[in-house]
Amino acid sequence: MRNVFAIAVLGVLLGASPLGAAKAQSQASAAPAPDTAPDPAPAPDTAPAPAPAPVQSQPMPSTGPVTNLPLPRFVSIKTSRAFARRGPSETHRVDWIYERRDLPVRVTGEFEHWRRVEDSEGEGGWVHYSLLSGVRTVLVVNDMAALRSRPRPEAPQVAYLEAGVVARIMECDPGWCRVSIDGTRGWISRGDVWGLEPGEVLD
Repeated sequence: MRNVFAIAVLGVLLGASPLGAAKAQSQASAAPAPDTAPDPAPAPDTAPAPAPAPVQSQPMPSTGPVTNLPLPRFVSIKTSRAFARRGPSETHRVDWIYERRDLPVRVTGEFEHWRRVEDSEGEGGWVHYSLLSGVRTVLVVNDMAALRSRPRPEAPQVAYLEAGVVARIMECDPGWCRVSIDGTRGWISRGDVWGLEPGEVLD
């Protein structure tokens, strides 16, 4: 009995009680597990590259569905009396009457035998093609415009033209037109006339 008691006392002194073991085991089980999982690798950038912007083609110049000629374009009145109607037929009412031969007009539309035209003031209508001519003319829009002997601003004046004069075109470069008015010929600045598309050159 004395030996058993001595062994029990020795066990208490060494801290080997059943309660102490249970407590240590409980603390060990409650401790968080070490974070040993590797950091996840970043997801690869698999987003597709943006598609290149489509190349925009330059717009093709407009052409008339009947003649296949450019639209707009300039022509002139062929007769001394031309009716401009509200629509492309003789049943449409007449809105304007052009009573000036060789007057330049701008063709902006086509339908069968009819052409939609406008004058220097933006007025007009549908005119039968037989009343129009391909002869190119210009309308003087600035009063006392100088007609010169050469296409230079310092060249001698041949004549002075009043606003409203119609002249036939002989040739045009980007800055000047050589014209004829009742047999008188000379060069006039393009800024003084109407009847040409911007940058249009005529030989």
